[in-house]
Amino acid sequence: MLRVGYYTPGSWGSFWAILALVGLATRAATAQRADVSGEAAATSINHSQMLLQRLQELLRQGNASDVVLRVQATGTDEVRVFYAHRLLLGLHSELFRGLLRNQSEVALQEPRECAAVFDKFIRYLYCGELTVLLAQAIPLHRLATKYGVASLQRGVADYMRAHLAGGAGPAVGWYHYAVSTGDEALRDSCLQFLAWNLSAVVGSAEWGVVSPDLLAQLLQRSDLVLQDELELFHALEAWLGRARPPPAVAERALRAIRYPMIPPAQLFQLQARSAALARHGSAVADLLLQAYQFHAASPLHYAKFFDVNGSAFLPRNYLAPAWGASWVINNPARDDRSTSFQTQLGPSGHDAGRRVTWNVLFSPRWLPVSLRPVYADAAGTALPAARPEDGRPRLVVTPASSGGDAAGVSFQKTVLVGARQQGRLLVRHAYSFHQSSEEAGDFLAHADLQRRNSEYLVENALHLHLIVKPVYHTLIRTPK
Repeated sequence: MLRVGYYTPGSWGSFWAILALVGLATRAATAQRADVSGEAAATSINHSQMLLQRLQELLRQGNASDVVLRVQATGTDEVRVFYAHRLLLGLHSELFRGLLRNQSEVALQEPRECAAVFDKFIRYLYCGELTVLLAQAIPLHRLATKYGVASLQRGVADYMRAHLAGGAGPAVGWYHYAVSTGDEALRDSCLQFLAWNLSAVVGSAEWGVVSPDLLAQLLQRSDLVLQDELELFHALEAWLGRARPPPAVAERALRAIRYPMIPPAQLFQLQARSAALARHGSAVADLLLQAYQFHAASPLHYAKFFDVNGSAFLPRNYLAPAWGASWVINNPARDDRSTSFQTQLGPSGHDAGRRVTWNVLFSPRWLPVSLRPVYADAAGTALPAARPEDGRPRLVVTPASSGGDAAGVSFQKTVLVGARQQGRLLVRHAYSFHQSSEEAGDFLAHADLQRRNSEYLVENALHLHLIVKPVYHTLIRTPK
């Protein structure tokens, strides 16, 4: 047993062994200077990889180790033994520094999943790198958090956020973990992925483990991407059937459904067949009445008596044909493209048969064709220098006519960019237009459409889904 303030011969050996390795790296990285033709020439020699290999060997063989870590998986008799070095552990972790201050052997209790990756964790302390699998992300993040290894904590969190964007991460489980650890950046990334890919999530096993808190967070969002509001209602009903929450939780969730976005015929079917409404119908009776009134009158007439500026009257990002269209652009870096599509004027039953035609222009570069520099015919003629903004893709969505504005409707536009992950087409990015704008100013601002392996492309094609959300305005003050 070591005493405070003293080192055993073994610990001094460890110290000098590590110091020798550090010295080797220092000497290797020192600039080699020579006088050539009267001028000083400096050459940098970098053998840092050799140092990493030596440190890895030091850990693997336990040479000159001065501490022993016995890691037991909670609830089992399984114990993993690591012969380590006080200096290196203490450099990364104050907790290790305190644990090893006056003892050379420490017994650690870790959850099974953390004990299973403890070798990776220790290896990071020696080499500064490791390979992470999806299932190992939370255990490694737990260990980094517990032992105060901030660099690893940040690295694993970045890995999780990156894999969420690609659709590979278990977003629901990672959301709950982020909430438990107070990692707001990871929490927000999980929420964003779930909002943009809700249709994929509700059809998976993850939907069954959504917490009431997460469900409430999702239901209040207007950027949910799903087929229509009816799909969200059925998903909520399935969740209620599995979770069996208290009545107050169920009723709050049912009141978050935007019933005016559901056509009257479907509302009638829900009232007749829905088990959730059979149990909790009285809690949403006022909302159902509001929806029927909304569909029965013209929006202009309805707005004379009721406020239509609430979230109940704002569509989410619906994928149904009434609200937008898909557009696959092959070889998007090649030239300009255009298309057109139609959407319903508004979600009210009064507007069900009225359509707005939209024209769309996609350009792989920011400048329109008429203003782009042309290639010179003569050899050696200098071309204008390219500016960064010249390479930015452009997307413009304009109505073929402005008849919708007369009915007190304005339009919010959203474009979704898809990415294929594990055989599914998921939303990778979403861009929203300013309400008064015809163009998404930040559309694919950082994309490189020239690269075939670009994260924005699927088999060298750009997969877009254009959504138009009609927004009603109260034109006449409602009576108090």
